[in-house]
Amino acid sequence: MAEAVLIDLSGLKLNSQNSSPHQILMKALSAGRSTHAANAKFYFIMSCSSSSERDGDFAKCGLETTNGLLALEREFETVSNSSLVASLYTIKQKIDEKNLSSIKVIVPMYRKTLLKAFIDQLFTDVYSFEFEDLHMALQEGLLKQSTEINMITSQEFEEIKNEIETYLRSLPPLKGELTIIRSPSIPDVFIHGFTTRAGGISYIPTLSSLNLFSSSKRRDPQAVVQENLRRLANAAGFNAEKFYRIKTDHANDVWIMGRKEPESYDGITTNQRGVTIAALGADCIPIVFADPVKKACGVAHSGWKGTLLGVAMVTVNAMMAEYGCSVEDIIVVLGPSVGPCCFTLPKESAEAFHNVDPECVRLFESPNPYVDIRKATRVLLERGGVLPQNIQDQNQDLNLCTSCHPNKFFSHVRDGPSFGTQIGFISLRE
Repeated sequence: MAEAVLIDLSGLKLNSQNSSPHQILMKALSAGRSTHAANAKFYFIMSCSSSSERDGDFAKCGLETTNGLLALEREFETVSNSSLVASLYTIKQKIDEKNLSSIKVIVPMYRKTLLKAFIDQLFTDVYSFEFEDLHMALQEGLLKQSTEINMITSQEFEEIKNEIETYLRSLPPLKGELTIIRSPSIPDVFIHGFTTRAGGISYIPTLSSLNLFSSSKRRDPQAVVQENLRRLANAAGFNAEKFYRIKTDHANDVWIMGRKEPESYDGITTNQRGVTIAALGADCIPIVFADPVKKACGVAHSGWKGTLLGVAMVTVNAMMAEYGCSVEDIIVVLGPSVGPCCFTLPKESAEAFHNVDPECVRLFESPNPYVDIRKATRVLLERGGVLPQNIQDQNQDLNLCTSCHPNKFFSHVRDGPSFGTQIGFISLRE
């Protein structure tokens, strides 16, 4: 059953001079309350306030309060903005504050497709929507039946996406200014860096604010993540249209760009100029690789499973095999990750790290020893021939534990399933 009810009064036109906006509003609110109050926790009235062609009598009259309306309005929240996207985004924020996900939308059927097009861009699969005809809910002919065709053309869909993008661009950054952590070891022929959580527009606490990954299991839609990426690209100086994220599988497959893309992989290598590749991280290590001699680069996502599978060294080997890189020339930078202060594994899994190097495990005799995935990554890289001085894992903020620094980084260990994602990225300048 619905946890929230949204009544869309935008664009409505009255059937006759005998019908008043207050009369329609009273009946709409009464219908929403009587039908859904037993289960719904939140009620919204949406009425856009602009004077566009989509607006009707309700948008022009405003929502004045009368004695009869006052009692009902105590149970409803009115959202009236200059655009549909602004209204829906405001409603989404309020729904997310209550951690609700099932929404009943009472809307004139001719507006359903339009409204759904916006909803599909602003919400994820976490939410479920059920639509009901406002005319049927009122059960009276107080509203004009529209002859508008109930469909969205491809051009109109692009206009909707552009409207959403424009609105999201107007939003202020949250949690401070966008910050990029860079390594002095990587020469300026490459654009590279590691992100923190500041400077984006994602507002849900565990995703705020520069979340850079959208998932059907999280509340941050792709449109918001894309705006965060656009802001990062502007700050870093790369082209957001030529940006590729790893498709994580917690294994050690590597996609050599230019070959057929696998369904999933935890590493990417390229020597194409102007193409930015990125590794995700939220406790797992985002790793960046650069060879300034052969002008090639790579990224890898190294969680505890990928670390044991040697994903970092597999990426190095791919660069050597594909681009003729020498292992002595490759620079490896480990981005921020969870530290041995916060990361534990069951003893049978920790034993594998102990076998890599006993210094990778603390309190080994306990049921859940503390594990240092950064130390294990360095050990395996050095054994593979990467020069110790070419492995950067301690300078600047790179060695800060993501779980210990909630104001700076996202963390799965700390925040649970609805965690945000930072990245490590690199590209060869054009």
